Amino acid sequence: MADKGGLRTPLARARGLGPAKDGVAHWWAQRVTAVALVPLVIWFVASIVLLSNCSYERFTAWIGSPLPAVLTILLIVATFRHAQLGLQVVIEDYVHREGTKLAGIVLVKLGAFALGTAAVFSVLKISFGG
Repeated sequence: MADKGGLRTPLARARGLGPAKDGVAHWWAQRVTAVALVPLVIWFVASIVLLSNCSYERFTAWIGSPLPAVLTILLIVATFRHAQLGLQVVIEDYVHREGTKLAGIVLVKLGAFALGTAAVFSVLKISFGG
């Protein structure tokens, strides 16, 4: 929609751009991943502490069993999604050049996806005896 002679209000110009179009969904996703991370991190840290003196074989057998594997994958997904959302907000708030902002957001999303995928693949590889 073209701005005809500057007759649109600032709100009308902002609608559909940037966080104004998906800010609520972004906010909720950040809160949901934060809440999900609390029990997952507590479980993971407690598990690592309890398994700190075990052998490599025992640890890989543990993480390869169904419940720890699923919980670890949930931890990985929630962690990388939460980090991606948080870094995106920082970029949107503090990077003012549009091209740099877009490049930063794309790099953060691709990086989170690549690292998260690699981590999930590692857990699956251990789980299926690769």
